[in-house]
Order: sequence, then C-alpha cells, then structure tokens
Amino acid sequence: MQAVSSSSASLARRAPGTPGALRGLLLAWALLLCGLLLLAPQAQAQGIELTTLKAERDEDALSLSFSTVYELPRPVEDALQKGVPIYFTAEVSIYRSRWYWRDARIARVSRSWRLAWQPLTRQYRVSTGGLNQTYGSLHEALNAMRGAQGWRIAELSQLEDDAKHYLEFSYKLDTSQLPRPMQIGLGSPEGWALQVARNMTVDLAVRGTP
Repeated sequence: MQAVSSSSASLARRAPGTPGALRGLLLAWALLLCGLLLLAPQAQAQGIELTTLKAERDEDALSLSFSTVYELPRPVEDALQKGVPIYFTAEVSIYRSRWYWRDARIARVSRSWRLAWQPLTRQYRVSTGGLNQTYGSLHEALNAMRGAQGWRIAELSQLEDDAKHYLEFSYKLDTSQLPRPMQIGLGSPEGWALQVARNMTVDLAVRGTP
C-alpha cells in the first residue's frame, strides 16, 4: 500500500493540472508570444503597403494616382550600395466585363523607376520616363518612386459609358531588370520579393480636380 501511495503522489506531482506544470506551460506560451511580437515588425518591413489607389477621368483620358509605403530590405540596399541599380515597376491592365465571353482587356500600361547609387557624388539617381533626378539621401530617392499622380492609363474613347470596367494594378521590385548573371544567382531569396497588387472597379463618373 505504501508503494502504491508513493507512486500516486509521484504522478500527482507530474500531472499537467498542478501549479508547477501550469507555470511551465504559461512560460512557454509567453516566450512564443514574445517571439511572434519580435518577428511581426520585421515581416511588415519586408512588404509594400498600398495607401492610395484612385482612378479619375478628365477631358479625354482615364488617369491613375497611387502611393505606397515601404523600405528597402537589407539585401537590396546592400546590392544598391555595391553599384547594382534596382528597378520598381507599376503595371495597370483595364478590362471590360462581358457576360457572354471572357472579359476584354482594353488597355495595358507600365511605368518603371530606376534607382542607382553614385559613389563619386555620394548621391542617389532616380530615372523614369526619360527624366533624371538626384537626391542626397535614400529616403528622398525612395519618396520619388513610391507613387505617381495623374498617370494617364487609357483614352476615354477606349471605354464605354454603359459598360462595367475594372483594373488590375501591381507595383513591385522588378528583379527581371537586374543584370542577367545576378538574376541567375538570385533565385528567390528572402528580401527581394517586394510587391503589392490590387483590383478595383473603374467608375467613369469620378472626375479629377480641374
């Protein structure tokens, strides 16, 4: 009987319902939660947040304005500082809905920004659409690339007033424009997959500010 009592007491001490076991379980959960909280800001910093996306019509065209928030991941910034130019590309496709067939794509446009570090002048150079501008800091250079205003994406003659239209928008770090040897060695490493995409209905009644 004494042996049975001793064994029962030992099992009770190890039972998950005892205070010691509960303390251990709570400590494990607390450590897991702290780990997730530490990882959350790091994961958010790797993405692109789309803060504005707006399509408006003017006299004879449909224009798009968008803005984003992001920072360059460390591997991308390191490559930039070593003389590798990086590119961001925005793409827009406009579709007309059709109930009897596949939706018709009526327009597709893209715009690219090239960012390069110039070690001799210690400045950043942003190029887009044949225009070039230099900036004294990476923050200023990225601000010039994080969006566009009044981007002409389609002629009004391509749209039908009595039809439904929608657009597919994407903005990304364009690794396809990196030097070919770097593309081959790049693969899909962590930090280079910066992108955001959004679909939006086009309301032709929305007019831009004159």
